[in-house]
Amino acid sequence: MTKSIYITGCLGFIGSYVTRACLKKGWYVKGIDKITYAARPELLDEFNNYPNFSFHKEDIVDLKWIYECDYIINTAAESHVDNSIASSDEFLHSNVLGVHNILELMRRKKKEEMPILLHFSTDEVYGDVVDGYHSETDLLKPSNPYSATKAAADQLVLAWNRTYDLPYIIVRPTNNYGIGQYVEKLIPKSCKYLKLGKKIPLHNAGTPIRNWLHAGDTAAAIMAIIESGTKNEIYNISGDYEQANIDTVQQIIRLSLGAKNGMDYDDHIDLSFDRQGQDVRYAIDDSKLKALGWKPARIFKDELPKIVDYYKENFVW
Repeated sequence: MTKSIYITGCLGFIGSYVTRACLKKGWYVKGIDKITYAARPELLDEFNNYPNFSFHKEDIVDLKWIYECDYIINTAAESHVDNSIASSDEFLHSNVLGVHNILELMRRKKKEEMPILLHFSTDEVYGDVVDGYHSETDLLKPSNPYSATKAAADQLVLAWNRTYDLPYIIVRPTNNYGIGQYVEKLIPKSCKYLKLGKKIPLHNAGTPIRNWLHAGDTAAAIMAIIESGTKNEIYNISGDYEQANIDTVQQIIRLSLGAKNGMDYDDHIDLSFDRQGQDVRYAIDDSKLKALGWKPARIFKDELPKIVDYYKENFVW
C-alpha cells in the first residue's frame, strides 16, 4: 500500500537516507527542514526528481499544520554532543520544543486522521554501560545535555500516548556512519584533518567504545518497522560492531595514508582532549527489532574504505 509520510530533517544525514528509502518505495514524502549548518540542501536536486516528493523549509518549532498523512518520521535534531556541552539552547529548542509542537499538532487532529509519530531517539539516552547491553525497558540515564534533551523528548512522546492515545514508535539507533555525514562527526572529521595535515583531536585517549551502524541499515530498519504495521513500541537499532574510538581512527589513518612499517599514530592524533561527562561505552540489545526480520547488511570494515576514499576525493568544509 502506498503511504504518505512527513520526514522532518530530510536534508540531514539520517533523514536523507530515510527520505531516499521512502521515495524508492514509491511513497509520498513531504520533507521538512530548516536547513541548519549541518543540512545538505544540494540533496534537493536529487529528491526533486521524484514526483512523489515535495519540500517545505521550516523549523519544526514553527510548524502550524500537518496535512493528512500516515507517518511523521522525526529525524530533525541537534545531535553533536560537544556543541550541546558548549551551549544547550538550540538542543532544547529543536529536540524538546520541536517535538512538543509536533505532538500538539497531532493531538488536534481527529482520532481517525492522527498519523503515527516515528520519533528518532538515540542509544545515548540510556547512558553508558561497561558490560552487557541496554534493552528498551531500561531506565534512561543520559550523561550530557544532548542525550538529556533526547530523553526528554522520549518522555513527552510516551506521555502524549498515555494521555491522548497518540500513536508512536520510538527508535534508538547506535552511532550512524556513512557518506554524507557532517564533518563534525568522528569519521569525516578524521578524514578532513588528515587531508589538511592536522592532528585528529580525540577525547579521553580514544578509549570510549562506540557501536557503528550504517545509515543505510538504519533506513532499512525504519522500512521494516513501518511495513510490520506495529505501533506504540520502542525499538533499539544496533550496528553489531563496536570498538574503541582510537581503533577507528587508526583504521582511518591506515586507509588514508597507507599502512607503513613503524607508522607512528602519535604523529596524526592529538589526545590532549577530554569531554565532560564522557560515556565509556554504548551498547544496546536490538533482538526485538530483529524479530521483525531486519538485521544490518553493511559490514563496518568493508564500508570504511569506501568512505575514506570518498573524502579523499571530496573535501568537505
